[in-house]
Amino acid sequence: MAARTGKEYLERLAASRPTVHIQGETVTGGIQDHPAFRNVVQTYAELFDLQHSDEHKDTLTYTSPTSGEPVGTSFLTPKTPDDLVKRRNAFKVWADHSNGMLGRTGDYMNSSLMALASAADWFAQANPAFGENIRCYYEKAREEDLLCTHTLIPPQVNRAVAGTQQAGGKLAARIVREDDNGVVISGARMLATIAPFADEMLVFPSTVLRGTPEDKPYSYAFAIPNDTPGLRYIAREPLDYDRPRHDHPLASRFEESDCVVVFDDVHVPYERCFALGDAELCNGFYSQTSSVVHMTHQVVTRTTAKTEYVLGLVSLLTEAIGIEQFQHVQDDIAEIITTLETLRAFLRAAEADAEVNEYGVLTPAFAPLNAARNLYPKLYQRFPQILRKLGASGLMATPTELDIQGPAAADIEAYLQSATLSGPERVKLFRLVWDTCISAFSSRQALYEYYFFGDPVRMAGAYVKSYDREPYKARVQAFLDRA
Repeated sequence: MAARTGKEYLERLAASRPTVHIQGETVTGGIQDHPAFRNVVQTYAELFDLQHSDEHKDTLTYTSPTSGEPVGTSFLTPKTPDDLVKRRNAFKVWADHSNGMLGRTGDYMNSSLMALASAADWFAQANPAFGENIRCYYEKAREEDLLCTHTLIPPQVNRAVAGTQQAGGKLAARIVREDDNGVVISGARMLATIAPFADEMLVFPSTVLRGTPEDKPYSYAFAIPNDTPGLRYIAREPLDYDRPRHDHPLASRFEESDCVVVFDDVHVPYERCFALGDAELCNGFYSQTSSVVHMTHQVVTRTTAKTEYVLGLVSLLTEAIGIEQFQHVQDDIAEIITTLETLRAFLRAAEADAEVNEYGVLTPAFAPLNAARNLYPKLYQRFPQILRKLGASGLMATPTELDIQGPAAADIEAYLQSATLSGPERVKLFRLVWDTCISAFSSRQALYEYYFFGDPVRMAGAYVKSYDREPYKARVQAFLDRA
């Protein structure tokens, strides 16, 4: 099968029967029509359709080496600098479609699968079957254009003890037994975004396993269909209130559900397993395969698109109410511009300094991408602050579409106009600013960006430990020793 259309994605979703608990309801199918999911599902269908548009098909697809059909560019294994640019351009097309608000578009996990499959020999060191399994699964995902989500951390119960020790070791998802053709998993995992409308669930390892015998049941990596028996999702309260796009311009399009994943004796066939019972292998899952680098390449491209959106939005806002000329306003706009150019520089440096890894994959330089992923969680928090400060009380004077069309229409036209916009035009713009910096949707976006790659403090610790500072220490020591 070639790269899917939106219609083909919706048809597969309609045939799927995932179990989803949401607001007291248990949904076992019909996800594409459910009020909590139908709008974002349509947005995901639009992404698949872009793969077939005259404008983007050459960027978003390439020729499959096995079927000869056009398949998604995010599955492309980069061998040349042009391949890296093609992958980044494809990431950007999808990210622009959502202004960077969709964090789990298919290209994110596709990038990971590409790198993992390229490093099949690394998996094979534990068991040759695992190397073949990851290679076959990548080809399946590529040829069927699967939309995958993933989960990799234990439930947040008691931070004072390890996840493997929660409730006597019975909370975090773990291998409870093996049978003739697979393993059985019980327990829970956090936090699977887009799980209700994905095709497959990738259950990847936590990378902080201690390597003790007690960790063995928690050391695994596998993939299963979204509607595997025993698998169920607990979704948070939806932030898409099924309101008009005018009133909730972002939430009505881009509300990605986040779910706790419950495994109730879920059977995983051996051919779907990529690692089992090897904590050391699991701890190197992302770093030793370069998958973290290719995933970060996609993420920094997305956050660049998101920052471009914020710059455009703040520019329209300041022009609309005539505050562009004030120096403190320019100072805030300059902060956003600086962030944008920093991200672009990181991407450019990562691609310019790319090297072929031990598995023959041209891999972007991780140092600039790692700097970007450590910076952005903090930098993004400033954007809602800036929008709130500059929008000020205007962000509370935001009537709905029904008000604009109703008895208050004349008052809105007269009293809510701005320096450059009519009353209805100004309200429409300010609703978008509101949904970017004040609404529940915007709060989830800020939290999501802050913890995208995990706890920023722990990330900083890992960053410091991994960074080679010896040359700089030596230089300062030499200066101290200079006569």
